[in-house]
Amino acid sequence: MDKTEKKKRVLSGIQPSGHLCISNHIGAMKNWVKLQDEYECVYLIVDLHSLTVNQNPSELRQRCYSYIAQYLACGINPDKSLIVVQSHVPAHAELTWVLNTITYLGELNRMTQFKDKSKKEKNINLGLYTYPVLMASDILLYQADLVPVGADQKQHLELSRDLAHRFNTKYSPTFTIPDPFIPKQGGRIMSLQSPDSKMSKSDDNPNNYIALLDEPSVILKKIKRAVTDSNTDIKYDESRPGLYNLINIYSAYSGQKPSDIENMYIGKMYSDFKNDLAEIIIESLQPIQKEYSKIFNDKEYLDKLLLDGAIKARYIASKTLTKVYRKIGLVKKIR
Repeated sequence: MDKTEKKKRVLSGIQPSGHLCISNHIGAMKNWVKLQDEYECVYLIVDLHSLTVNQNPSELRQRCYSYIAQYLACGINPDKSLIVVQSHVPAHAELTWVLNTITYLGELNRMTQFKDKSKKEKNINLGLYTYPVLMASDILLYQADLVPVGADQKQHLELSRDLAHRFNTKYSPTFTIPDPFIPKQGGRIMSLQSPDSKMSKSDDNPNNYIALLDEPSVILKKIKRAVTDSNTDIKYDESRPGLYNLINIYSAYSGQKPSDIENMYIGKMYSDFKNDLAEIIIESLQPIQKEYSKIFNDKEYLDKLLLDGAIKARYIASKTLTKVYRKIGLVKKIR
C-alpha cells in the first residue's frame, strides 16, 4: 500500500450478552486481529443494544469489562485498533434519532431478526424494533468503509447503506456508503446440540456452545456430548451437520484442511476424534484465558483504556454529527 494512501476503516462490534464463545472467536475475533495491520479498525462493545432485552445491571457492567478483557486477550491491540464502549459516545444515540426521522416503518417491519426475536422475547419494546437504526448509527457515525457481517446481519447493513444514500441524496454527500466485508477465513460455527442452528453466546443451554473462558473439564464434557450421528466413519459431509460442524471447529483451531482431518481418522472412532478435538480447543484457548486473568483483574488499566478509546471515538463522532446537524438545519452548539 502507498504510504500516502489512507487506510480504509473497518467497524465491528459485539453485544455484551451471554458468554463470548468459540463461534465469536472463529467467525469474528480471529479475523479482527488480522485486520489490524491492513485497516484502521474500530471495535465496539455495543452495550446500548443489549438494553433491548432484560439485563441485571451489575452483571451487565461486569460483562462489559469482561468482554473488553477478552478482546485484548484474543489479540486486539489498543495501539492499532480503537476499542470503544458504545454508551461512552453520546453521538451514537444522537445520530440514531436523526436517522429515525428518515427510516420508513415498512423497512423496519421487514427486518427478519426483529420477527425472530419478538417471538422469543416477552419484552417486545421499541428499542428492539428500532435496533437496526442504532446499528446504522454505529456504522455511519465513524464513516466506516467496511463492515464484517454474517448472514443474520446482512439485512441490517443494507438498511445502513439505504439510510446513508437517502441522507446524502436529500442533503448532499455526508456519509460513507459502507460495504460488507467478507473475511477470507472463519466460518459459521453451529450449535453443539442443535447443529442446524448457529452457535449463540446467549443460548439458554450452555451445552450448545463453548465459552472462551470455559475450563478444560467443561470443554471436554461439552465436546463429548456434542451431537454427531449414527454412522461410524468420520467424513466431512454437509449432510451430516453435527460431524461437519465439529470438523470445521477442528480445522479452525488446528489449521488443518478438513480432507486431512478425514484421513487422520480413517478407521478410528468418534471418541478418538472428540478427545483430540477437545484437547485442540483447550490448548488454543489456554493462552487467551491466561492473558484474560491478568487483564481483567487490572481495572485501573481497563478504565484508562476505555477513557482513551472514548476520547478518540468522540472526536471522530463529533465531526460526523456536527456536519449532520448543520446540514439538517439545527442551530450550531455554543461551546
